[in-house]
Amino acid sequence: MTAAGAAAATFPLPQANAASSARVNYPSNRLANVQDLKVDEPLKVSYPDNEAPGVLLKLGKRVKDGVGPDSDIVGFSTTCPHKGFPLSYNKSDRTLNCPGHYSRFDCEAGGQQIWGQATQNLPQYVLRVDAKGDIYAEGVDELLYGRLSNVL
Repeated sequence: MTAAGAAAATFPLPQANAASSARVNYPSNRLANVQDLKVDEPLKVSYPDNEAPGVLLKLGKRVKDGVGPDSDIVGFSTTCPHKGFPLSYNKSDRTLNCPGHYSRFDCEAGGQQIWGQATQNLPQYVLRVDAKGDIYAEGVDELLYGRLSNVL
């Protein structure tokens, strides 16, 4: 095999489990109750501390990692992972959008980046709902912007 042939050869890399790539469990924190949420009306929250703004969303349809009676409640950081701009929710396409460099994140697909300059998906909260309908956050699946690690 020539050097050019070797350079052009590609080998598939093992795929890492995306769900465990940066997930960190934080102390459980009650964010709201399912009755506090209305479809496509974001509820502002902070998690894992007051310096980390976020949002809870009731999407009105079952989504992967959704919680609640309809498996349609998700939560995300509202700080863009690219440069830290605050994100806003667009209910017409259920995305969180950055005004800085136009990154867009799909809330129905776990905060997957669908456009823009960001280099990671949007941090999504690991949520659970108890028997009374209280929504608790228990972790985050990506590194929060501005932190060297997901450690309090």
